[in-house]
Amino acid sequence: MIELELVGVRVELPANQPIVLLKEKQGDRYLPIWIGAVEATAIAFALQGVQTPRPLTHDLFVAVMGETGITLDAVHVTDLRDGTFFAELHLSQGEHSWVVSSRPSDAIALASRLDEVPIYGAENVLDEAGLEIDPDAEGDPNVDPDEELRQFRRFLESVTPEDFKD
Repeated sequence: MIELELVGVRVELPANQPIVLLKEKQGDRYLPIWIGAVEATAIAFALQGVQTPRPLTHDLFVAVMGETGITLDAVHVTDLRDGTFFAELHLSQGEHSWVVSSRPSDAIALASRLDEVPIYGAENVLDEAGLEIDPDAEGDPNVDPDEELRQFRRFLESVTPEDFKD
């Protein structure tokens, strides 16, 4: 498993399809995962510190975990099959631990509400769906980092889920 960091939520145009974007902590690959609008909103709210008048589903789950003493230890993005990503919640309570299957969007929405929950991606998932930005361009005085970012954004705007199918 490779540790990832949550970069944020983006919208793929023109279809207005939300994407959660993860990046290797010790590497150059990005992992875009297409998600639903509700989950995108939940993740964006958590990242921006937005408090809703009533708890969203992910807030409710975090509250139940807190009341029962269950801890989310990690999120693992485990597989990519037929264009669908799979994830697991690694939970514990005292000496007991569980692994629960989850959609990556829900797992990331939970992790984004809690402090210091690591997110990991399976090597095969990153090999299949990860996007690499040229590491040699970093620090090169002839490469404009803003232009690199603009190019990456243009890529995100044009890529579709079908681009990641065999």
